[in-house]
Formats: sequence, C-alpha cells, structure tokens
Amino acid sequence: MARVLFINPTVRHNDLPRHMPYGMAILVAEAMADGHQVQVYDENAWRPDDPDQALTAIYQADDWDVIATGGLTTTYNSLKRILMSARRECSDALIVAGGGFLTSMSRDMMEMRPEIDIGIVGEAYKTFPDILARVDRGETDWSTCQGTIYRDRVNGQIHLTISRPLLNMEELDQLLYPAWEMFPMERYWDNSEVLLSEAGMGAKRRLDINASYGCALICRFCWHLGLIGDTFQQETGNGKDVFFTYDRTLRWHSPEYIVKMVRYWYDTYNIDFVAFLDENLMTMHRSSRGRWLPEICRLWIEYGLQPDCVKNGVPHDENCSHGIHWGGTSHAGQVDPDILKLMYRAGCSHLDYGLESFNDRVLANLGKGVTARKNIEAVRMTMDAGIRPIPNQILGFPDEFFDSIYDDMKAWEELGIVVFPFIATPYPGSEWYTVYKDRILAQYDGDLEAFISDLEDATKITANICENFSTVELLGIRDLMVQFNYRKLAQFEKEWWTRHDKVELPKFLSRGWRERAEEVKAGKREHAFDKSTEVTTKSGMTLAFSALDE
Repeated sequence: MARVLFINPTVRHNDLPRHMPYGMAILVAEAMADGHQVQVYDENAWRPDDPDQALTAIYQADDWDVIATGGLTTTYNSLKRILMSARRECSDALIVAGGGFLTSMSRDMMEMRPEIDIGIVGEAYKTFPDILARVDRGETDWSTCQGTIYRDRVNGQIHLTISRPLLNMEELDQLLYPAWEMFPMERYWDNSEVLLSEAGMGAKRRLDINASYGCALICRFCWHLGLIGDTFQQETGNGKDVFFTYDRTLRWHSPEYIVKMVRYWYDTYNIDFVAFLDENLMTMHRSSRGRWLPEICRLWIEYGLQPDCVKNGVPHDENCSHGIHWGGTSHAGQVDPDILKLMYRAGCSHLDYGLESFNDRVLANLGKGVTARKNIEAVRMTMDAGIRPIPNQILGFPDEFFDSIYDDMKAWEELGIVVFPFIATPYPGSEWYTVYKDRILAQYDGDLEAFISDLEDATKITANICENFSTVELLGIRDLMVQFNYRKLAQFEKEWWTRHDKVELPKFLSRGWRERAEEVKAGKREHAFDKSTEVTTKSGMTLAFSALDE
C-alpha cells in the first residue's frame, strides 16, 4: 500500500491556528481505511520558526509514494513553499494537489506550479482514493482518472480529464468521520474561542463541520468552492479548462448523520462548541422545504446536546458545562422567526450574515436575493430570538457610489451597530474575477502570480474592481463611514464631481446565461457572464449631500 504524506498549509500566517482541515481529515480517514500508510504534517498548527527546515526533515523521514496538499487560494504562499520543497526533496513522489486554489483556476495553477503532477478538480472524496488505488497498481496514465488535471512527465503537457460526478446525498452520509486524531488537536483547542457570542468566546474545545455543500445564490463576488455543479469544461487555445456558470447543485448530510457525528465528538473529545462552515444554512433550510434545520434542532436536543443554560433558561456563563453551543451562516432573505427560535433552543448562539450592503441597487447587482429592508429585519429578528447576528459587509463593489455609502451608514444608525467593511476582493472562481481579470492583471503589471500571492487574508487590500473610487479613496471612505462623518463625506462628494463628469454604474446580467454558456462552448465568447454599464451625469444623480446643505 502507498506511503502517503498529507500536508496542511498555513492559513493566515499572521494569525493563530483556528480551524482543523475538515475535508483533508476525511481524506486521511479514507486513506487509512483503505490500508495506506498515512502520516500528516500540519504546518498550520505547528507554525515552525523555520518552515523550510521543518519541511525538509519531514520529506526526508520516509520514502513517500504520494505527497498530498491543498487549500484555498488564500493559502497559496504556503502551498508554493510546500510544493517546491516537495519536488526538490522527493523527486520520485507523486505530488497531488487539490482544493480551491487549484479548482478555481486549474490550468493557470498547473502552469504556475510545475511541481504538481496531478490536481484534483472539484470534490476529492472519490477522486483521491482512486488516485491512491492507481498508485498501488503502478499506473502512471491518468487520462481515465475522472476529475483531475495532470501533467505528462515526458513532454510536460497539461491535460484535463472529464468531470467526476458529485457524491449524491446518500453517498455523503457514507463518508467516514474526519480523522481528527491524526492532527494536533490541542494546538487548535488553544484557540477555540469564537469572538462572535458569549458562548463562543468561552469555547475551550471547538470542532468545525460542513453539514451541507453549495448555495442557491449567485453572489458575484463569491466562489462556491467549485464543488456544486456550477462548472463545465471547454477547449481553449491552450487546451481544455474549467468555466463557471450559474448552475447550482445543493446537497446536505442527513440530520441523523450530522447529530450522531457531533454526539460522537462530544463523547470522544468532550467538545463544547461546533462551528458550521456551510456556505449558507438557510439555503438548505429552504431547499429542504423547511425540514432540514428543524430536524437537526430536534435531534440535537433528543441526543442530549442542548446546552444547560438554554435548557434552564438562564444566561450563559462558565458554569454551563453540559451540551454544545453552535453557530453558522444565515441569509437575511430566507430567515424567519420560527426557525430562529428553534435554533436558539438547540444551542445556536450566533449567525453570520453576509449583508454586504444596505443599498438596493448594489444588492440587486450582487445577486444576493435580498433587499436593504430585509437585511435590517433579519438583524432584529435574530436578536429577538436570542441569537447574536454578525453583520458582515463589503465596500468597493463595482457600482459603489455615494448613495450606497450613505445608505450603509443610515442603516447602521437605525440598528445601533457599527460595521467595519471588508474591501471587495475578486477571488479566482468568482464572476467578478472572470469579468475583471484584465483590470486585475493591469494592477499587477500582468503578473497573475503576484495577485494570487497577495490574497492571503480577506482584510488585505488587493485588486480594486470599483468603477468610481480608487483604492486610496475607498480606504478613506471606510474610515469616515465608521466615524459617521457625514460632513467630510459630503465635502468629498462635492470635490469628486469637480474631477468627474459622469458616474459609471455597471449592471451584471443573469438572464440568458445558458445561451451565453453555449456560445462559450462554440468558441464565440470567453465566458458565460455579461455586464452593461449605465453612465449618468451629475444632473442625473440625486446628490447625497444636497439634504445636508439645506
């Protein structure tokens, strides 16, 4: 059987290790169950002073048949170092890579990282065991291995194989539990606290879970992990590549699978908090016709996981020693008071909301499927249910303008909150990365790798895709927003119009995408996305500062 080394890359080098790699831990469990000799080096957990020296020692510790690594695009700098060292120290090993950094830009990444022998495009739960089985049989022809992109070791050419079908929901429930014991759990538990609720702040032993896969929405700044049926393959002038569309395939584990696994963790590891890393719990709630989340909540209580403080109707404190609190993601347009009350009774202490904006034009352009009023109602509704709402926002969308800036600030005042927005980032795999790729590259002197290397943290300012404000202007605007400094913003708006004779408000078009996808397949278009731009002069705009001057 194959000697397999898994390496988990560093996530946010300037932060602490907080999240054990859920998907990788499942792949480790599968490889061990198949009889392979498996070791794990978790660079993210250990954070050595000299990471290259540590990697060299790990690579020289055995004669590895397979070195497997992967992660999100934001881990690229760590992955680059891992891959370069692996090829240098283990010239005969098969280097396998997967995850978001590869699926979101498969051919570009294979060209950028020549150390990779074979990449997993999309979901790995079937593909990686298939690769290991082929290694055991001594096979080196990957052309029939579905869901991969591989490099011909003779001529260096890159080939993309046909897509591998996704696991169906019955197959999802057959996945093994993550092999957490192969990871340095205590290193993560030292950083278990989740600063999003009282219960989260007191967490001592947190584990994370992906209970569902996918999202029904088309948020144009978001990449849906490349695992949910939103891709197709097409020949380009440089071979086949992966293209993204608005197709969506939603899948979820059964409530029984989820709660039984959490109960197992509770009995085995004495955990006290679970973070649901799903893209959107409420999408699955709606897609299951309102059955999925209520059943999870019912079983959570039935299996004895309801926290004592909730059960007894008292505020959470350090004396709450029984049960598991949890938190996850939500959507302002899909939430309702009844499900929130059920979630609170089962121990939900916080919900992350991607509110993004309180301006209806911006929200419609994002494809969020929500309005500004719905955003405000959802925050209040969640607080009324006893759950802490976490309002995430983004500034610097393509059509950001003064009206949307003021709408955000007014909504904050109405809700009694202050939000420090992220600056919009066009991550690979998102619609806006595709649409604005030329603009992105121009900001990095045509160097794609320089842009990818810059994406390590969402708080970092990278490529600007805003049509009306420069990066420097956005940073200044954000500071004035959190100070509620309407006067300075009004002065800037007046000054802005002395330097511009028009405002550009791009519109992104959803309808007709299937026809556009067919045009891509026929070689008539570069991608399936489309936009138009509405140009408005000063006389055509209702100036936000006018009311302030009266």
